[in-house]
Amino acid sequence: MTAAPRRPDVAADGVARGQAVVDELVALLDLDETGPDTFRGTSPESRRFRVYGGQVAGQALVAAGRTVPAGRSVHSLHSYFIRGGDPRVPIEYRTERIRDGRSFTTRRVLAVQDDEAIFMMSASFQVPQEGLVHAEPAPTDVPAPESLPDLGTRRAAGHGGDWLGRAERPIDIRFVDEPVWTADRVATKEPLRAWLRADGTLSDDPLLHTCLLTWASDMMLLSSVVARHDLSATQVQMASLDHAIWFHQPCRADEWLLYECWSPAASGGRGLATGRFFTRDGRMVATTAQEGLTRLPRR
Repeated sequence: MTAAPRRPDVAADGVARGQAVVDELVALLDLDETGPDTFRGTSPESRRFRVYGGQVAGQALVAAGRTVPAGRSVHSLHSYFIRGGDPRVPIEYRTERIRDGRSFTTRRVLAVQDDEAIFMMSASFQVPQEGLVHAEPAPTDVPAPESLPDLGTRRAAGHGGDWLGRAERPIDIRFVDEPVWTADRVATKEPLRAWLRADGTLSDDPLLHTCLLTWASDMMLLSSVVARHDLSATQVQMASLDHAIWFHQPCRADEWLLYECWSPAASGGRGLATGRFFTRDGRMVATTAQEGLTRLPRR
């Protein structure tokens, strides 16, 4: 595949982005091997008080994938966020080889800081096979990503505040609907939708693209819970509790993907959200689900 052209390295707000920032993200996913089936990852410098959930999930998937026989791609992962990670402390990923079958390989990864587990994940990999094929069609009433403002443009216009300064900036995200942190939005039962892609060019490594999609998948899911209420995201305490992804077809994370998220239920201080990824030509490539903490502040 011909490499995509390099994209601008400065956003409308003057913040560095583009290939250099994507390269930093790829470097974060290139874990150091510290022992048999044991890897170490770090976090980017940021003002976050805890590690971004998509980062630890993406790094854990790298750790699992490093132990899998060639020719097997991940088809699903299921994970739990156990406690908030400290971005100042390296994360140790301990991989357990559960099974290597003729068709499937199963791995379990425990992410540890200071001898305490912060995250656990099970991932299953499969050799290429054929079978029944069907999928839900992509939404047709969605504007093109080029017609929508990026985060830099929103920041320059004074929307979003500190949220736009967070570590997800390697991902170019264009919201179709008003984000939950803007003052103009109203409660809706409709899905929350956005176009997203890595804001630069990636290599052809399939695992890298899957890990980048995993990284990005945690950016919007809980927002779809808040979207159903007349509240701003700043009024709700949110944290991921568990996260699952099913990968249906391969895709490139540096090409536009439509992420459609919707929340079917919330109760007990928790919200459930589901999501679907579609390529620009309409292929459904992944399904996500997450339950997260959605507490209202005490009065």
